[in-house]
Amino acid sequence: MQHKLQIIPVPAFKDNYIWLIHNGINAVAVDPGDAAPLLSTLSTLNLDLEAILITHHHQDHIGGVDTLLNQFPDLTVFAPKLEQYAFKHVPVGERDTFKCTGWLPQLKVLDLPGHTLGHIGFYIEYAGQKWLFCGDTLFGAGCGRLFEGTPFQMFTSLQKLAALPPESQVFCTHEYTLHNINFALSIEPDNAALKQRHQDTIAIRNAELPSLPSTVALELATNPFLRCDSKQIQLSTQLLNQPLLQVFTKIRELRNSY
Repeated sequence: MQHKLQIIPVPAFKDNYIWLIHNGINAVAVDPGDAAPLLSTLSTLNLDLEAILITHHHQDHIGGVDTLLNQFPDLTVFAPKLEQYAFKHVPVGERDTFKCTGWLPQLKVLDLPGHTLGHIGFYIEYAGQKWLFCGDTLFGAGCGRLFEGTPFQMFTSLQKLAALPPESQVFCTHEYTLHNINFALSIEPDNAALKQRHQDTIAIRNAELPSLPSTVALELATNPFLRCDSKQIQLSTQLLNQPLLQVFTKIRELRNSY
């Protein structure tokens, strides 16, 4: 019997989400930084973990992998080919399209340097839906810090994501949305879509629900890092009619200390 695919968030640490894709029998986990909450969810739902998708090497994204490999010996881990990992894995990069299980459609890999140099994302189309697992590149109303890459690299990576179909759902790895919206309002206070998202996100978080997934369309309307052409943002950063990369670099600098 064919089961409909579902994606559920498994909370970890203070504000991480481990995304779990499953069909009611088998599962794939994205960025399991902590094995314990994932193992608990797998047990509760009676799911067998078949594969792990890794977006980058930071410990809060890979910390649970060794424990999970011990628990599920047949598990396959897919991780960025431009980064180094101690655990057994299949290296993947942007030219790669692959199936990580028999029941999940093909995954397209996107190279997304910026947060780390080898950061990747995974893009899946299933039954008319489009799913983007982007790690710490694109956040709800924000983007990742530049720990290894340059502003140009991150700006280019974000433009790549902005070009995806607007209905694509954005599954990032941290619950930063409300704080990011507050920052966005500080530099684009007249954005009606942003003000509406602020109200919606407060209601969602007060109900103790995740603010994610987002959509590419919502990010284009409200995320300052995708809105460097906004005149209000350019005025706020005192960079009216300057190159968009310069505006982006200034926004990232302001967000670092917000």
